[in-house]
Amino acid sequence: MPQPRLMLVITGDDFGYCHRRNQGIVDCFLAGGISNVSLLVNACAVKEAADLARRHKIPIGLHANLSEGTPVCQSLQQASTLINQQGFFHGKMGFRQALERGQLNMKEVELELRAQVRKFMELMGHLPEHMDGHQHVHVLPEVREVFAQVLSDLRIPYTRVPVEPGLRNCPWLPEHLQRFYMQVGKDALDSVPIFKHYGIRWPDVYLGLTTMGQNMSIPSLQRALKYALAAGSSATTSRSASGFDQPVVTAELMVHPGYPSHSKEGGCGEGPDDFSQSADRQHELSVLRDPSLLSLYSQERVQLCGFKDL
Repeated sequence: MPQPRLMLVITGDDFGYCHRRNQGIVDCFLAGGISNVSLLVNACAVKEAADLARRHKIPIGLHANLSEGTPVCQSLQQASTLINQQGFFHGKMGFRQALERGQLNMKEVELELRAQVRKFMELMGHLPEHMDGHQHVHVLPEVREVFAQVLSDLRIPYTRVPVEPGLRNCPWLPEHLQRFYMQVGKDALDSVPIFKHYGIRWPDVYLGLTTMGQNMSIPSLQRALKYALAAGSSATTSRSASGFDQPVVTAELMVHPGYPSHSKEGGCGEGPDDFSQSADRQHELSVLRDPSLLSLYSQERVQLCGFKDL
């Protein structure tokens, strides 16, 4: 049996977050470091991001956002279960806490998701090629059913299932992050039957939690790719290449390249968060553009692509 070939979608998340994130993502794409982007339609620099994606023909999907900034749907901006007294979404953990307490109206979740798809179409002129959730909200209980229904109704074919192989073997991750990522993985596994029921697809393997920020390096990415090939071998599909069937593993690597946000510039209405202002963004950008990493892809038979190529 020949060594599987890896078709890898490298997605730059949070496109539109601020001018400096947009600039870093485009620089990374032009250098061959990413192959896909995920657009935040309620972010401050989203129009610039959409223009850049069209200009450079960057494969693009929707980063559905229910946790940061303000709703796109006008009827939810004044009073809804999705926002706090200041009119903003409840935040990454606040959204989860409100959901656990049964305080979120799923009809409002549906209205907001559909409004964000409409906004994406206004900006880009076409449906998203894929749709995932900012801060992984799309795999949470109740939300995942609504999310899958919206994707099915609108015929958006691909999503993200953030279950990362090798996550348990990462002693460098702080305990609170390890705990959060394990919960994300559990929620994602519980989403699989629902996504399958609605005919939604996703790559064989997901990567990116163990290689975020300062944890990204060429050795850590090489480790992640080996885990992907090992985990994906059982889920490989055979594709014809030069007349011969060749096993193929598909994977998505989530990344966050960019230049650090300036204070008070960017975000989704509340200003940029610490994550976006940190040096981690530029560190990821540097690693992803490293010529030795691009050579590694060639050596390991890794083909970068967009979701439409899977």
